[in-house]
Amino acid sequence: MNIFPLVIRYGTIAVALFGVFSMTQVLQQIRAQENVIPPPPVKPPEKPVGTRLAATGIIEAREENVAIGTPIAGLVTKVMVRVSQQVEVGDALLQLDDRELQAQLIQAQAAVAVNQAMLDVTLAQKLKVQDNLDRLKSITDQRAISQDDLRNRTNDLTVALAQVGSAEAQLAAAQADVKQIQMLIERLTIRAPRPGTILQVNIREGEYASIQNRLPAMILGDLDKLQVRADVDEQNAMQVRKDEDAVAYVKGDSLTPFPLKFVRIEPFVIPKQSLTGASTERVDTRVLQVIYELPVPEGKQLYVGQQVDVMIGGQKPPQS
Repeated sequence: MNIFPLVIRYGTIAVALFGVFSMTQVLQQIRAQENVIPPPPVKPPEKPVGTRLAATGIIEAREENVAIGTPIAGLVTKVMVRVSQQVEVGDALLQLDDRELQAQLIQAQAAVAVNQAMLDVTLAQKLKVQDNLDRLKSITDQRAISQDDLRNRTNDLTVALAQVGSAEAQLAAAQADVKQIQMLIERLTIRAPRPGTILQVNIREGEYASIQNRLPAMILGDLDKLQVRADVDEQNAMQVRKDEDAVAYVKGDSLTPFPLKFVRIEPFVIPKQSLTGASTERVDTRVLQVIYELPVPEGKQLYVGQQVDVMIGGQKPPQS
């Protein structure tokens, strides 16, 4: 009896069963590894005693950051400031190309000169007509002059006065055009709306400033005092209390608490902002924003734009 075919048949079945068993063991090991949650790179902050709510926040300059824009689109010819520079109200920040308006100003100033000359001519004509009328009226015997001639000279004076008024109005209009163009030129010099520090400069000389740019030309803020804008999910909005202080932990440092002092609640619930900031994003979460004052302890360094974890209602940590 030939047993060789039987050996091949059963050997093949055994190999197949062994392969299925091995594959099962491999899949179990992979699933076991997937279920293992790796520890976080940074230990999360511990909630202070009495913490009722947790929120995420971002550090801002006092009175919020000011996004400096341009009134019109145009070529940037000069940037007058740099990052970290202190500015006062009215300081020039950047200059847009004003050559077209400068050309219009030259034309408008020439129109002023023309209208001034026209006014001088009409004034001279008015003086001439006035002199002729005065000489007629100075004749003692009015029977020696024609009454029609007297009326004509009187009417000529009325016309001359009207021409003087028209010339004065044209001159005033030309001067107004000059002032208008000068104001438009002045508007192309972007100035600081309030004192503060230049936090960011997003435009350079030679670049085109557009009013539709997603990034502002500059960001201005007052770094004398900082504040935190905390986002509380709308599900917890009803639990927020006025005059309730909080504690903040900077991302990446769960060991250093920063006490926060309540300032105000923004009474308008807004969509939660994503890190990308794209205008086309769809979000299904809305947040209530709470503003806290952030006193920075001496020796500590914080930056505008840093994210923080906010613990609301907990006990204040001891001042370091």
